[in-house]
Amino acid sequence: MSFGMTETQKMIAETVKDFCAQHITPNIMEWDEAQTFPKEVFQKLGELGLMGVLVPEEYGGAGLTYTEYVTAITELSRVDPSIGLSMAAHNSLCTGHILQFGNEEQKKNYLPKLATAEWIGAWGLTEANTGSDAMRMKVTAKKDGDHWVLNGAKNWITHGITGDVAVVLARTGELLDSHGISAFIVERGTPGFSGGKKENKLGMRASETAEMIFDNCRIPAENLIGEEGDGFIQAMKVLDGGRISIASLSLGTGFGALDAATKYSKEREQFGKPISQFQAIAFKLADMATELEAAELLTLNAADMKNKGLKITTEGAMAKLYASEVAVRVCNEAVQIFGGYGFTKDFPVEKFYRDVKLCTIGEGTSEIQKLVISNNIMK
Repeated sequence: MSFGMTETQKMIAETVKDFCAQHITPNIMEWDEAQTFPKEVFQKLGELGLMGVLVPEEYGGAGLTYTEYVTAITELSRVDPSIGLSMAAHNSLCTGHILQFGNEEQKKNYLPKLATAEWIGAWGLTEANTGSDAMRMKVTAKKDGDHWVLNGAKNWITHGITGDVAVVLARTGELLDSHGISAFIVERGTPGFSGGKKENKLGMRASETAEMIFDNCRIPAENLIGEEGDGFIQAMKVLDGGRISIASLSLGTGFGALDAATKYSKEREQFGKPISQFQAIAFKLADMATELEAAELLTLNAADMKNKGLKITTEGAMAKLYASEVAVRVCNEAVQIFGGYGFTKDFPVEKFYRDVKLCTIGEGTSEIQKLVISNNIMK
């Protein structure tokens, strides 16, 4: 693999930077304080092809690779991780599930709307009592003639209220049976499908997180993705790619905090000179930059393997684990470099510090990543 940025990556990076300066930077704290999900921003991102990065051109997408996808998420998250998170969830989870496992009719029906962000996507796996323990899910789908009837609730769902269409995992077989779960496409407006409680979160507050509730929700039989009982296996494969998303989100958040801390350290003077000239600060910056560089290489390696069609369960987990843990350390050190100012909302590192913690939790906790990695290396 090449470690240099391609011309396409450079173009995407510049496009995202310009977009952020115009549409995101002026609104960051307003959205954060009000917990506003700026749907119109994602529709503008859709016009640039960034809401369907991996979707082939025949379905209205950009037809790019995971390498460009990493660049796009990283650059967005460098400015506002909330926007990076929603862009990633839309691309890799809902859209990615249909792209990877949907039939031709499903792809033609849904991918063009998702790739342009005419529709925002959601993905429903997690429930109140089944986070990492997904096989104990309680949402059920029962066959009734030429329909499926869904009942139960999903929690911690990105775009759970605003999403126009959701891919939902539901139990169609016995509890704890990995072949007893199936995946379904559910459109907003379907009777019995509604959004529930919106979470009041520590960070990532401009990315909507909410319940999805199913009350005798009837959907056509053709909305089943793949075969009955394949849902859990599909979800695990979707999460392999999703972990590249969260690694990229972590990178962007860390780089944003590093940028802010480096700039501040050159401007802030103590004892007659910029604090960047004190070894204690300079060494912090050196450690932050080095660890982020290592995390970026792990992420790009996983993306390169994904592009080649190789299995990335271990590599994706490694990238997600390391990048997210590094980003938390980097954001913590950035606040420390800012001192008292880092504890205020007048400077960006306070928000990076709040946002970044999600990266060690979402799409599989750090502990789950270690479990995945250890299980694979001991085979």
